[in-house]
Amino acid sequence: MKLAFILDQLDSIKTSKDTSFAMIREAAIRNHQLFVLHQNDLVWKDGLVVGFARTLALTGKSNHHWYQTGKPTEIPLQEFDIVLMRKDPPFNMEYVYSTYLLELAEKQGAHIINSPSGIRDHNEKLAIAKYPQFIAPTLVTSQESLIRDFLDTHRDIILKPLDGMGGASIFRVHSADHNISVILETLTHYGTRTIMAQRYLSEISQGDKRIILIAGKAMPYALARIPKSGETRGNLAAGGTGIAQLLTQRDKEIAKTLGPALYDQGLMLVGLDVIGDALTEINVTSPTGMQEITNQTGLNVAEIMIKEIEKLKE
Repeated sequence: MKLAFILDQLDSIKTSKDTSFAMIREAAIRNHQLFVLHQNDLVWKDGLVVGFARTLALTGKSNHHWYQTGKPTEIPLQEFDIVLMRKDPPFNMEYVYSTYLLELAEKQGAHIINSPSGIRDHNEKLAIAKYPQFIAPTLVTSQESLIRDFLDTHRDIILKPLDGMGGASIFRVHSADHNISVILETLTHYGTRTIMAQRYLSEISQGDKRIILIAGKAMPYALARIPKSGETRGNLAAGGTGIAQLLTQRDKEIAKTLGPALYDQGLMLVGLDVIGDALTEINVTSPTGMQEITNQTGLNVAEIMIKEIEKLKE
């Protein structure tokens, strides 16, 4: 198969833990032809969505020397068997424009994973509102007074922007916090930006669990990301430690409910974030965690993903 990966700059990829790299490596092992594009390589031209794609080969080395690429070649996206959208957030307007172009490419016959409309319709923070039976008390607003009321009710809350990743700009706020005003001003841009507030979940000490869904089905292990000492964020990018563990019954209930519905909307690879028994995020842009689970359990998650992609063309 001809597989095209839309990625961030290749030098930014950490081969020891990056999920996109794990999928690329597995696809190479299975003798698929690999191409790479970046966001600005997507172009609408002469009535077609084309990509200025480079061939991608693995060198077997690590760090910045793990890849070799060819020269950019203009290729209509429908000429690839699969195009995998793996650009990291922030989900800004450039990201939205990319989903528009990819959606046009779909209409021309391209097969995009994850579905561009599915990505666009599932803000990774706000999408949990579609499943209120699984979430902790949550507020989404730009109004400072409502956030202060929420804080008065719950006494200990988490505040976060709706477009970030990796734990960036996430604040834990107590009712007696003297910095609440400046935090709210910063996050809401003086009431002009919508943010999310959630009741603080003390179960974070046991980990922020990442459940990986592939083709609507959960992998049997979650990656519990344990915050480092003095930290409330479990994100690996914020210094958390990932520990693979079997799904709990609650994890399975959440995954069984969400998995088929998300897959029906073209979301083949999804990362559910669960703290304790509460669903906190639905990651659809570039979910991570494959390598950590594989290294600790022997379950080759990337292989499962590539095999599911292969089934699409059988």
